[in-house]
Amino acid sequence: MRGDKAWGSVWGLVRSAAERYAHDDAVVDGRTRITYAELGTRVERSAAACLAHGVEPGDRVAVWAPNSLDWMVAALGAVSAGAVLVPLNTRFKGAEAADVLRRSGTRLLFVTGTFLGTSYVASLRRAAGEGPGTGPLPGLPELERVVVLSDDAPADFGTWKDFLAGGEGVGEKEVRARAESIPPEAPSDIVFTSGTTGRPKGAVITHAQTLRAYEIWCDLAGLRRGDRYLIVNPFFHTFGYKAGVIACLMRGATMIPQSVFNVDTALANIAAERVSVLPGPPTLHQSLLDHPARDSYDLSALRLVVTGAAVVPLRLVQRLRDELGVGTVLTAYGLSEASGIVTMCRRGDAPAVIASTSGRAIPGTEVRVVDAEGAVLDPGLPGEVLVRGFTVMRGYYEDPAATAEAVTGEGWLRTGDLGVLDAAGNLRITDRIKDMFIVGGFNAYPAEIEQLLGLHPDVADVAVIGVADARLGECGKAFVVRRPGSVLTADDLIAWARREMANYKVPRAVEFVAALPRNASGKVVKGELRGGS
Repeated sequence: MRGDKAWGSVWGLVRSAAERYAHDDAVVDGRTRITYAELGTRVERSAAACLAHGVEPGDRVAVWAPNSLDWMVAALGAVSAGAVLVPLNTRFKGAEAADVLRRSGTRLLFVTGTFLGTSYVASLRRAAGEGPGTGPLPGLPELERVVVLSDDAPADFGTWKDFLAGGEGVGEKEVRARAESIPPEAPSDIVFTSGTTGRPKGAVITHAQTLRAYEIWCDLAGLRRGDRYLIVNPFFHTFGYKAGVIACLMRGATMIPQSVFNVDTALANIAAERVSVLPGPPTLHQSLLDHPARDSYDLSALRLVVTGAAVVPLRLVQRLRDELGVGTVLTAYGLSEASGIVTMCRRGDAPAVIASTSGRAIPGTEVRVVDAEGAVLDPGLPGEVLVRGFTVMRGYYEDPAATAEAVTGEGWLRTGDLGVLDAAGNLRITDRIKDMFIVGGFNAYPAEIEQLLGLHPDVADVAVIGVADARLGECGKAFVVRRPGSVLTADDLIAWARREMANYKVPRAVEFVAALPRNASGKVVKGELRGGS
């Protein structure tokens, strides 16, 4: 593999891209357009500033901001200086962000000013403004510096411009000496889980793992030089940062970051920038297809879509191909603890395989499905998905107990996901173990039920949870988003479901909602649905 041999580190990848694709467009962020050579220069300046401000190899540096050119430059500069990147979820509240900053021992934080009407600086002050420390946030004693990615900042913080200016005395030779001293096996980032099933834990991933995994991703997806990639997936998530930024650096694709998903903005970007690559969750693509003004935008450049979820409707795959002319539609499965990639479909797979599975294990990894006692199950039988190979994390940051629980002595990562392997090795994720419910003794998997309900022509989006039932123990409740103009009733849908699926799978209750609650990664937050049911 080229990954850890030629590039060595993320810094090596940045330098290689700056040289190989020097005059190609690297980033289009609003009115700002820069080439790969210019991106390389900016990252080097960012790394120089990190050195000037005392960042040492292994120090944790966090970024709490939406997708932007500044996010890329700050993050890549920090990693080039040997720091370990800690991307923070933009949907975190101040207390949640402070908790991750505290547990990761972050020394330097880059933070946005105001995003989605919220002042992140004020939010942090409320959460960590008091404590034993003497830095900008006393409640976070290890945090020495906060840099606001803006032209102005409070006096005890600093601006992005001033931070970069502080590195002007650090020469290119010093920066490159530091960057080239970082070994491939050094940690490059700590990705904290989304926390939908409990307190977030930080998965430690190395430079070598990242580079090897996303060269494979590029190969399987067919990403190529000259592609124009709209990155809607948030950078704090592996899908956005690694399948986005890192992958584009590898192949010389143009990055077009979008700070938050808005269907009108996405359509405008796709048309104006001739976007050819658009990974994202199924809901993103569904909303594009269903937009009433879709035909007024030129979407003809789109050629590659990569999506992933327990539920990817076959109709969505067919519509992307038939209505938008997308030549390659692929599904994949991954999790933070496995560098974000475990299985992936291959170009040329049948539409039914792409819609009903997440593809096969990527090279260098193994996937098996086991029962509750850990015995390996035959194809076709559901159980917990285990993964082993080079993508598996080095462990949860400073949490050996959680690491031992997640990774067996033989190196198998317990994903917590339920799935089924077919005879060809294709994996179908049926659900999270914690989401499964039991109806009268039968195991019911919400994702499977959601897949079936999604076939109804009036259902635009759906989520299913288990609720208590006096007779059956538990039964399904469906939260449904109707298509525009639909007059579908709960009785209609339940009657339809009885004709289409086994009785124990049929939801006993249906609640219509305007939209499903999703986190910034696109996952349905089922805890909110349970709280309201």
